[in-house]
Amino acid sequence: MKRTILQIALLSALAASVLCGQTTSTTQPTPPTPAEIAANIVARLTTLLDLTSSQQATATTIFTTDATTDQSLQSQMQTARTALQTAVTSNSGIAAAAATIGSLTTQMVTADATADAAFYQILTSTQQTKYTTLQVPGVGAGGGLGGPGGPGPGGPPPGGTGGGH
Repeated sequence: MKRTILQIALLSALAASVLCGQTTSTTQPTPPTPAEIAANIVARLTTLLDLTSSQQATATTIFTTDATTDQSLQSQMQTARTALQTAVTSNSGIAAAAATIGSLTTQMVTADATADAAFYQILTSTQQTKYTTLQVPGVGAGGGLGGPGGPGPGGPPPGGTGGGH
């Protein structure tokens, strides 16, 4: 009997400590600013490619501009996805909503690839070779060579583009 009471007391204490330890905060973490995103990218690239201070300054400008563009396009994309959900539920305007998403995706990929190309141009030939061979996802603002969610180190899967469901 004493053992059962002790077990119940221990379980109650454990449950109380778990409940007290949980927070009910619903605040979302603040996303990084374009300048913070650029600083993180440049720090990684400096470590990987031994960038000079001049290259770091130029890369910071390139990737801050790209991150600012991406931030704006992501906001528009969120609105476009909501519009697509509305179009699906009303069975009207699906093609237009999908076209908007396609256009925004094109703009994001173009901005990221343009930033990666601009960055590539400021590298020495030795750094370019190293950058090309690294192919590290997430190195550049657009996910490194291959863009966001690009094929990655192994390339696309055999016999397909990797798309579909």
